[in-house]
Amino acid sequence: MSAKIENLVENYSAVRESVANTKQYGPDVTKPQGPWLLDYVKQLHPRRLRMRVTEKFDVTESVKSFHLVPVDQYLPPFQAGQYVQVMVDAEGIHTGRPYSISSSPAQRGYYEITVRRKDDGLVSNFLHDQVQVGDILTTTGPAGHIYFNPLFHSKKQVLLAGGSGITPFLSMIREATDGNLDREIHLIYGCRTPDDAPYIEELRRRAAMHPNLKVDLVISEPDESWDGPQGFITAELIRSLGVDVEGSTFYICGPQAMQAFLAPELAKLNIPGKRIRREMFGAADDITQDAAWPEEISGDTRFTVKYGDQVISASADETILTALEKAGIRHESCCRSGECSACRMKLVSGSVFQASTVLLRRADMKAGYIHVCASYPISDVEVAD
Repeated sequence: MSAKIENLVENYSAVRESVANTKQYGPDVTKPQGPWLLDYVKQLHPRRLRMRVTEKFDVTESVKSFHLVPVDQYLPPFQAGQYVQVMVDAEGIHTGRPYSISSSPAQRGYYEITVRRKDDGLVSNFLHDQVQVGDILTTTGPAGHIYFNPLFHSKKQVLLAGGSGITPFLSMIREATDGNLDREIHLIYGCRTPDDAPYIEELRRRAAMHPNLKVDLVISEPDESWDGPQGFITAELIRSLGVDVEGSTFYICGPQAMQAFLAPELAKLNIPGKRIRREMFGAADDITQDAAWPEEISGDTRFTVKYGDQVISASADETILTALEKAGIRHESCCRSGECSACRMKLVSGSVFQASTVLLRRADMKAGYIHVCASYPISDVEVAD
């Protein structure tokens, strides 16, 4: 067994030595240092939270916000930019979707999440139409890595948002402006129309009161009355808006199409990868439009997915996680974007297509693991925990 592990894990001997040193010189936090320690850790990092909806209100015609307070637990702190996954039972399917916390971390009374209705959006439509004030929702604890890290990130932040991708940045901006934090923030916010931009008036008011915040709304489908920036967020536009390209950390949040468009534009600006942070928002709307998708396989082609003693049917254009959920099989997940690895499973046999945005650990890749939230069957497959 030891030899097998050594073959799978890079720098195994160095890792093993580091673990030995930690055991010798560091405290073992799994052993209670007092009767309170493990309970305290669980409060800070809960696996699940039961949350009551205390407010539900319209932000735009297609966007609603919800205030969530814990029913019987401590409300864990979070970093501005993080999200929770909200789990629901909709149309007989137990599933969930990640939603960024749009309230400031300094707001300790509730989490605010902001949800845009999507065409055929199972969870978003359920939240819009079915959930009412007083209802109880289950969420994960806060998760995600798109937040300001003072050790590595510049105090000059450029936030590139598209559509609902404004939500983590709204939390960052509220925290920085409410607390008068020492940061310079430039938000470049792309939307189809001005009416399609949630919280834009609040953002403009904050920018008017705080000289360290600049807000530029970029409209892709303007009418004749629009006199601001228009089109898409290109390298040329970023330069024209006075962004300090060389001295800033860039944060990106929006749909996959926006992320794919921005990658070459930021490359034109010679921004190193270490100064770019990104947050994906769910799986692709149509994975078959991915440039690498195998042309010989149509989205409605059906394959079998074997899991334990169960064999289910799945279409090529739906993730394995979605297929499992439709069959009533519950499996842990969180980001649903191929980033966090909570949903990882072993690919025992068969082939899958994984989106280019999937962040799969090198060790998992070598060991044959996949992120089922962003893996699509392109043959009959078998998966295992």
